[in-house]
Amino acid sequence: MCGIIGIVGVHSVQERLIDSLKRLEYRGYDSAGVAGIVDGHVQRRRAAGKIRALEAVLVADPLNATVGIGHTRWATHGAPTTRNAHPQTAGRVTLVHNGIIENYADLRDMLKAEGRTFESETDTEVIAALIDFELGSGKPPLGALKAALDQLRGAYAIGVLIDGEDDLILGARKGSPLVVGYGDGEMFLGSDALAVGPFTNRIAYLEEGDYVAIDHKSAKIFDRNGAAAPRPVRTVAASAALVDKGNYRHFMEKEIHDQPEGCQRTIAAYVDTLTERAAMPGGVDFANLSRIQIVACGTSYIAGLLGKYLIEHLADLPVDVEIASEFRYRQPALRADALVIAMSQSGETADTLAALRYCQARGMPSACVVNAIESTMAREVDVVWPIHCGPEIGVASTKAFTAQISVLTALAVAAARARGRVDSAEEQRLVRVLLGAPRLIAESIDLEDAVKAVAVEISKARDVLYLGRGPMYPLALEGALKLKEISYIHAEGYAAGELKHGPIALVDEQTPIVILAPFDSYFEKSASNMSEVMARGGQVVFITDPEGQRHAPAGARVVVTAPQCDPLIAPLVMAAPIQLLAYYVAVQKGADVDQPRNLAKSVTVE
Repeated sequence: MCGIIGIVGVHSVQERLIDSLKRLEYRGYDSAGVAGIVDGHVQRRRAAGKIRALEAVLVADPLNATVGIGHTRWATHGAPTTRNAHPQTAGRVTLVHNGIIENYADLRDMLKAEGRTFESETDTEVIAALIDFELGSGKPPLGALKAALDQLRGAYAIGVLIDGEDDLILGARKGSPLVVGYGDGEMFLGSDALAVGPFTNRIAYLEEGDYVAIDHKSAKIFDRNGAAAPRPVRTVAASAALVDKGNYRHFMEKEIHDQPEGCQRTIAAYVDTLTERAAMPGGVDFANLSRIQIVACGTSYIAGLLGKYLIEHLADLPVDVEIASEFRYRQPALRADALVIAMSQSGETADTLAALRYCQARGMPSACVVNAIESTMAREVDVVWPIHCGPEIGVASTKAFTAQISVLTALAVAAARARGRVDSAEEQRLVRVLLGAPRLIAESIDLEDAVKAVAVEISKARDVLYLGRGPMYPLALEGALKLKEISYIHAEGYAAGELKHGPIALVDEQTPIVILAPFDSYFEKSASNMSEVMARGGQVVFITDPEGQRHAPAGARVVVTAPQCDPLIAPLVMAAPIQLLAYYVAVQKGADVDQPRNLAKSVTVE
């Protein structure tokens, strides 16, 4: 799930593949490998561990190829061994892959029935076998790739070599980024601009569902429907490639679109995809905890509220969530058999650090959910649970938020199993649901055009209300916070059941009401609240799913229909529309999206 590089070159590619992989080490990995075409056949070199182990293999057995691919792997399916390292080969096909293929087990069984055998535990080998199977039916390389892609369910970026195709690399993306680099008589494929940065500054960004064939001189790009889709080529400064916005106007927009890959990376760190078990490293004994105390600020606090719903519902483990800036000043009653979890993207938030230290001073074991694993917070706790979402540049948190929720969802499943609240079969079902989240997040992001239309109207408002029940209540808080942060429109999030206890007085024809209500156990009451709002002239923006749309009362001004999903991952799937709504309202108003006034990315003072 990490770095990809592909080169169709005129000179030996071995050193350049390694150079590129070293530039991608920041993404994290546990094995590495390269492959190239030599005399018409693909040869591989792979090693578990760091790139220096791969370099040692190449010293002993060089790869004398001018066309090749390379990969740094973060283990998902199968242990971080040489056998499971990428590139993976099946028949004529060798490929590298970022992502998770959800239906790999069914595809593997189908291919086994056709007489195929498998050497690794990876879902990646299944993709290679599937493409090789399609080649065997007489399809040309691009046709075989497209036929295989049509059978995959999940999120992926891939780079492909085929025996006998000496001047060709194939690629495809869905939910994971992939770029094409244009050189002088050479072409490149990479997981981001940094991968190809040493070789060219002319880059085209593949769009969702695209697939591509590159040779020495050109790239033939096709969209998800198979139509030719040339993508614009732009110049990127190599020094800025790590934090490049790509084709996006703002970092926030890019980071919203990064979420499928970011959540893949997070989820893969906390579940075993082979056994379908959740596992929280660090040895926390959930069975004997009396409660969990979460301390956080801002968006991290709201993620903590969602964690409370998940953990209490699944694991029957009490959870308190408090704003860190208030927590220690009220002298809370604490017990040493409770676990404190500090949540912070940066790991440097002053109020959260102070609250964490307050709990530690009273004998509580501690953990943190952070993005920056070298931060102060990470150094001071007993257990670190990284969110693995990569650099987040926009001040308004997006991908860190969904990564935090992903960690807490895995924690809820692991705690539920440890406390005997779910059996092994139910744990496996929940893990399968969680593994499907990146694909559904990508589908939710595809609602972008519908959200843009809503944003035009909301940008004219002075006040906006967000309503939700159950886990949608914290998401309503997050939607309102995002809108306030970057568009400067006053917005408030409320538990929908509190509507009649005061907020309904704010409802009029000039106040948009955003109601978050997937078709779940809360839906009937949420629909009732929607009717109450519309009866008083409120202009409802209804964010739901297909089943909710069918059962919704008539009269909503706009209905945004997110993908149907299990309630476990509804907060992950429903997050993108509210983030996109805030983003496009801010753009409509001409606000500084990435650096909103008066705000900083990390609040390191009280």
